[in-house]
Amino acid sequence: MMKLRGNLFLRMFIGFWLMSVSILGSWMLASNYFEAQPPGREWEGHQRPGPPHRFMLRTIYELENLEDTALPAAIDNIRREHDIEIYLVSHDGSDLLNRALPDAVLRAAERLSAKRRMPVLHVPRNHLAAFRIHRPNEEAVAAVFVFPSHRGFIFSALNDSRWLRIALAVLISGLICYGLSRLMTGRLKDLQSASRRLAEGELDTRLQVRERGGDETDELARDFNTMAEQLQARMQAQKRLLGDVSHELRSPLARLRIALVLAQEKPENAGTYMRRIEQEAERLEELIGQLLATQTQELTLDTHIDLVALLEELCADANFEGQVAGKHFSFSADTRQAIVDSSGDLLRKSFDNILRNALQHTAVDSEVQVSLVSVAGHYRVDIEDCGPGVPESEVQTIFDEFYRVDTARSRESGGYGLGLSIARRALLQHGGEVSARNTGTGLKISVSLPAMADRD
Repeated sequence: MMKLRGNLFLRMFIGFWLMSVSILGSWMLASNYFEAQPPGREWEGHQRPGPPHRFMLRTIYELENLEDTALPAAIDNIRREHDIEIYLVSHDGSDLLNRALPDAVLRAAERLSAKRRMPVLHVPRNHLAAFRIHRPNEEAVAAVFVFPSHRGFIFSALNDSRWLRIALAVLISGLICYGLSRLMTGRLKDLQSASRRLAEGELDTRLQVRERGGDETDELARDFNTMAEQLQARMQAQKRLLGDVSHELRSPLARLRIALVLAQEKPENAGTYMRRIEQEAERLEELIGQLLATQTQELTLDTHIDLVALLEELCADANFEGQVAGKHFSFSADTRQAIVDSSGDLLRKSFDNILRNALQHTAVDSEVQVSLVSVAGHYRVDIEDCGPGVPESEVQTIFDEFYRVDTARSRESGGYGLGLSIARRALLQHGGEVSARNTGTGLKISVSLPAMADRD
């Protein structure tokens, strides 16, 4: 079942539904109210054609059927509520309630006797209308209504014109719909504006949105902020990559140029300088090859490999290299075989890069623990060293190209900073995942790869 709070469709549906019900209900109440009120400025001109006003019909019915004792109270109530005076003029020209009759009332009653239609009479401050009514035990009686002329124009116009009330209802409903639409589309407008600023290069553009909850527009705003953050990070990483590449290429090229100049100036030592040129050319070739490896997008998983045998072999190699410094690698697995799909020797290179990184940074006379466990159709490999770790703010960036904790970027102090980047890209292309975290005693890198039988 959909939740009302977090569903824009339900909110819009119920909002427009309630708005429609409110408009319809207010229209019905307003119509009943206005129809229950006295007529307005229709008495200033001529009698409106058609049946009498609803208020007049109801009042005439009461005047014809009320008991004699209740008649004065009813007339007094109409005078107090609507400021309308009603006189009941008998055939002999007297008022049934024994009140003095103004001359205008008598003239209106006389006109009613001479005409069949309802007469309307205008005097300086009042409008009079006469109706012929029939009371029990009475001959024809003239009911003369005296309307005040000071009623408001707007109220009178709404009272008199059904079409004007319809137009007012349309106007009010339009304003309500406009406000509701602005409320619901305001976030989309903000998103449109933010998207344009982001497209123009303002990568720090963000939308103000709550961290959790809300409707679909809040989720969309959070997704936009996430996209903008990732885009900004990618652009910054690209700029940093270009700077690092230029720096890494500039150093061997500079040494090549120097060696070439020295070989020309000192032909007797040309052999030495040629070997230096060859060495720098090999470094350039290695760097370019590693850069190309980090940018490879597609590969074919055309073979398979046993992770247990692979890690045993790589740990043995690492033990051989680290024995001088007392660095030892231990390996454990909860299964005899861990077969995964592979492409060439990419997985070998990936794990070799990770193990060499651990060998580089673990402390002298320490142990690097390598373990493999089976977890729900996947194999998880953990490599934990006893080194200084990395700053918490940089844990997620150690797999970026040219990342080094040592900002001096010395080639001799730790390679080009491409090993973990190459490993991550290769593992992702194999359908795996890789992450890192500080343990307090070192850095642990975790790799997860799907088992061969569960890849599909």
